[in-house]
Amino acid sequence: MADYDLIVIGAGPGGYVCAIRAAQLGLKVACVEGRETLGGTCLNVGCIPSKALLHATHQLHEAEENFAKMGLTGKAPSVDWKAMQAYKDDVIAQNTKGIEFLFKKNKVDWLKGWATIPAPGQVTVGEETHNAKHIVIATGSDSSTIPGVEIDEVQVVTSTGALELPKIPKKLVVIGGGVIGLEMGSVYARLGTQVTVVEYLDRLIPGSDGEVAKT
Repeated sequence: MADYDLIVIGAGPGGYVCAIRAAQLGLKVACVEGRETLGGTCLNVGCIPSKALLHATHQLHEAEENFAKMGLTGKAPSVDWKAMQAYKDDVIAQNTKGIEFLFKKNKVDWLKGWATIPAPGQVTVGEETHNAKHIVIATGSDSSTIPGVEIDEVQVVTSTGALELPKIPKKLVVIGGGVIGLEMGSVYARLGTQVTVVEYLDRLIPGSDGEVAKT
C-alpha cells in the first residue's frame, strides 16, 4: 500500500498528460494502466498507428499518381505488407517508450494492472490497495457494436483489428463514414482494396465543416 496525492486511472492522452502535469506541480502521483504499454488507445491502436499507415500509403499514392508529373520517373514501389506493419509497430514503440521516459523523469509511478475503487479515496490494483487524496478516471471508451453482428476480429473487425489484418483484402466494407472509418478506408484503398463506406447520415464525417465533407 502507498499513499498518493493523486491516482490517475488510465494512461491514454488524457490520463498520462494529467499525471505528468500534476507531478510537475509537486504532487505525488501514480497512474494505473492495464496494457503492456502506456499511451492508451491513441498511441497503441488508434491515432498513432493509423497515421503511420496513412503516411506510408500516402507515399505509395504519390509515387503511383504524382511522381511522373514532377519529373520523377521509374518503377513504382511494390508493397511489403509485413514490412509496413513493422514500420507501424516501430512508430508505436517510439511513442509509448517516450511516455515511460516522461513518467520516470517526473517521478510518476506506473501501477500496472486494472483498477477498482473499493471505497472513497482508495484504488485497488491487483492485490494492493492504495490511498489517494484525489482520483481521476480517464479510462477512455470501447468500440460501439451493431446488434446481431458478432465482432470476431477476423472477418468482422473493429478499427483495432483493421490495423493489423494478416493480408491486404481484395474488398472491404467500412461501416461508419467518420474520421476513423475514412482513415482506414483510405489506407486500404491506396493499397488496392475495393473499399465501400456505409454511412447512415446524408454526408461523410458528420459534425465536421461542410466544406471538409465535400472534399
